[in-house]
Parts: sequence; C-alpha cells; structure tokens
Amino acid sequence: MQTGQTCAMMVAMSQHTLLAPDQAQSLVLADAAEKSSSGIVSRTVIQTEELRVVLFAFADGQELTAHSSRRRALVQVLDGACEFFFGDAWHCLAAGSLLHLPPGHVHAVRASSGPFSMLLTLGAESQDKKAK
Repeated sequence: MQTGQTCAMMVAMSQHTLLAPDQAQSLVLADAAEKSSSGIVSRTVIQTEELRVVLFAFADGQELTAHSSRRRALVQVLDGACEFFFGDAWHCLAAGSLLHLPPGHVHAVRASSGPFSMLLTLGAESQDKKAK
C-alpha cells in the first residue's frame, strides 16, 4: 500500500459521525440508536465548529450525574421517558419533550422508568466568561 493510500484510509476510518458535515443527508434516528441492556450508548450524528449533535440511548437505571457545559444545549426525548434535573428540581420528560439548557446551567439525567433515547444538540462554545 502506498503512503497516500494509507493516509486516505486513516481519514476514512476516523470519520466517527453518522452524517458528513459537507453533504446533504438524511438519517432515521430510531435506526441509528444503538441500545444496550446495561449502559449508555452515544453516537455523534454530526460535528462542526458551530454545532454538535449526539444521539443517546440509556438503559433502565442509567444516569449522567450533575454537570454543566459552556455550550447552549437542546435535548429532545425521542423514545421512552426520563427524569432531568434542571432549575434545582427533577422533571419528568416523555417522548416529544424538548428541553433548553443555557450555557453554564447545571443538569443531570436518569432513566428511572425504563430505557429511553434522546437527541442532544449543542451550539458553539460560549465565549462568555461567566458560563462554566
């Protein structure tokens, strides 16, 4: 194999997103969600400097503990239901729910009533020094 071919193959193999950022494509999210009976599976749908979209599938009982992000986030529950901690309280979100989290907002999520899937959309990183 020539050096140029090796580099091209490595670039192709390093493409870990489900959609290419430079192409118009569609995707059936339900088909793309990889489920686990005992964990959390995440798949990056697309990633650019301005945007990152991640598909999550949570097994029953799994959780992400409290954290924050410097990015604005939109969470769309696709299937099932979950509990989300935001605004200093836990809230039940079911399929079809949309949650907005501003930069720096502390949040957590848990699958307390069965498995669920969600789509996380992150905007560009906030340049605001106040966001943590």
